[in-house]
Amino acid sequence: MTKLILSTGNIVSGGPSIIRKPGAFRSNLELTNSLRSNFVAAQEDAAAELDARGATNGNGDTNGSGDSVDSDAETGTPRRVPTTAWTGRGQNGALYVPRIHWDHDHHQGLQEERAQYDITVKLFFLPGAPVSERSRYAREALEHVLQELRVPEVDLLIVSFPGMSFEGDCEWEADRKNAVQGNDEDEIATWPAIEELHRLSLAKRLGLAEFGSEKLARFLSKAQVRPTVNQINLKNCCNVPPPLAQLAKEQGIELLVHSDCTDILPKGTLRELLGPGPRGAAILADSETGAGGLQGDLTPLWVVKYTAVVRDRGVIESKGYFAGAELADE
Repeated sequence: MTKLILSTGNIVSGGPSIIRKPGAFRSNLELTNSLRSNFVAAQEDAAAELDARGATNGNGDTNGSGDSVDSDAETGTPRRVPTTAWTGRGQNGALYVPRIHWDHDHHQGLQEERAQYDITVKLFFLPGAPVSERSRYAREALEHVLQELRVPEVDLLIVSFPGMSFEGDCEWEADRKNAVQGNDEDEIATWPAIEELHRLSLAKRLGLAEFGSEKLARFLSKAQVRPTVNQINLKNCCNVPPPLAQLAKEQGIELLVHSDCTDILPKGTLRELLGPGPRGAAILADSETGAGGLQGDLTPLWVVKYTAVVRDRGVIESKGYFAGAELADE
């Protein structure tokens, strides 16, 4: 079994971005495009280092050890450098794609004092991942964000469970459909692990995503540490369902709107990102020939999205994603 940790790095380019209302740019596209860009950038940096050390012969044919180092300036295909040159093993044994230099001086985290930021983290538990491991996934995902930003805690941790959505021809239909989605038992069984992160002061507030009025009422009746936020997607509905608005008001829960994709990292998309194809990272072996790369059944486990906003200026200084996956030996 090989554990994989994928990262985008800070996807805010050209300095902090002004916060804008959620638009049509959904998180699955943002995630996959950002991962791919980070992989390409890491490979290009590694290729430049190999060139500087004289590891290539100048024609891009070999790195001296027989590994392919392909370069195609016309098509923009990423240069193929040895996987070991741009990925790395962490202390936890996981393969980091790409390698993260947390111990280097240039990794400074946030630019200002922690008190100047509102930091929101959204954790997606993915379908196909064992429910029994969610406690480990939650701690692992949050620790990566804390290490990336170099902060001791986050302000808000929102949890997104698989099989949940908020879609319908009207707000009443969306609320009705939502009532039978997901798995109440699994969600309640998972919540103590999230509550523990709050008790450890790693997350000041907790939140849920995609909970309609009936789902939320059932959840609140069993949670010890109650969520203070409920995030819903109103892309097909113009209004919050009145029963949900009333329940949120009575229980002191803040309703937030988002534009995230509930199916944020499908198995096929992840295999394409890491595969040997023209836009892949060549981490995985060719499924037909078995040549090069790792082999096995790939399962996406979790995705975590983080956003650090400078309070007094209303700008996003840091935003990015981590994703966890496992590759089972065949």
